[in-house]
Amino acid sequence: MRHLQVALASLGRLVRTPLSTLMTILVIGIALALPSGLYLLLNNAKTLSGNWDGAASISLFMTQETSEQRAEQIAEQLRNDPAILKVQLISRTAALEEFRQLSGFADVLDSIKDNPLPSLLIVEPRPEHAEPIPAEALLARLRKIQEVEFAQLDLEWVRRFHAITEIAQRGVMILASLLGLSVLLIVGNTIRLEIQNRHAEIEITKLIGGTNAFIRRPFLYNGAWYGLFGGISAWLMVAVSLLLLDNPVAQLAGLYQSGFELRGIDFSTLITLLGGSTVLGLTGSWIAVGRHLHQIEPS
Repeated sequence: MRHLQVALASLGRLVRTPLSTLMTILVIGIALALPSGLYLLLNNAKTLSGNWDGAASISLFMTQETSEQRAEQIAEQLRNDPAILKVQLISRTAALEEFRQLSGFADVLDSIKDNPLPSLLIVEPRPEHAEPIPAEALLARLRKIQEVEFAQLDLEWVRRFHAITEIAQRGVMILASLLGLSVLLIVGNTIRLEIQNRHAEIEITKLIGGTNAFIRRPFLYNGAWYGLFGGISAWLMVAVSLLLLDNPVAQLAGLYQSGFELRGIDFSTLITLLGGSTVLGLTGSWIAVGRHLHQIEPS
C-alpha cells in the first residue's frame, strides 16, 4: 500500500511540471522509437521477401519416362507435405509450348518428332523452410523421389538476403544499445537535477530519521514513470509513422499485384518495448540516486 502511495505521489509530482516532464518523455520516446521502427521495417522486409515470386523455389525435373499422370500424382503428394506451401506442375506439353513461343525456334521444334522436355514441378517451401539450411534439407529429401532426374535450388539470393538482414539486425542491436544508454543518461540527469532541487527536503528528511531507502523510493518511481511514458510515446510515434506509410506502400504493392501490408507492433513486442523502457528508466534513476543521494548529509 505504501508503494502505491509513493508511486501515485511521484506521478502527481510529474504532472505538476507538465512542460519539463513532456519534453523528457518525448526525448526518451524518440530515442526508443528509432530502433523500434527499424526493427519493424526489418521484419516487414522479411515478410515481403517471402512474397516474392519464385522465392526459394525448388525445381524438380522429372525423367522422360514419367507420364503426366504420374507427375500429377507426385505433385498432389507434395501438396500434402507440411514443409511445402505450393506445388506447380508444368507438363511436358505446356513446357514445349512455352519454349516454342519464347525461344524463336518453332520451325526447328516442328521437325522434332518426340517432345524432348520433361515434366517440371516447381515447389515453394513454407516460410519456415525457406531459409538456407531447412531449404537444403528439403531439397535433399525431394531428390530421393524415384521419378526426379534433377533437382535444383538457387540459394545464392537467399544467402545474400540473409547476410544483409543479419548485418541489419546487428546494426539495429548496436543502435538500440547506444540509444538505450542515452535513455539511462537522460533519466539519470533528470533525476540528478530533481535531487538537487529537493536538496533541503532530503536534508530535513534525514534529520528526522528518514533512511536512504525511504528517500530513494520516490525517485525510483519517477524514473520508472519516465521510462514507461517514454515507451508509450515511442509506440505512438512508430504507429503514426506506419499509418502515414501504409497508403503509399499499399499503392506500390498494388502495382505489383501483391497483397503486402505493413505490419505494426504486435502485443508481445509492445510489452517488450514498455517493459524495457521502464527498466531503463528505473536503472537510470537508481544510478543517479546511488551517486548523489549519499553526498547529501544534514549539517
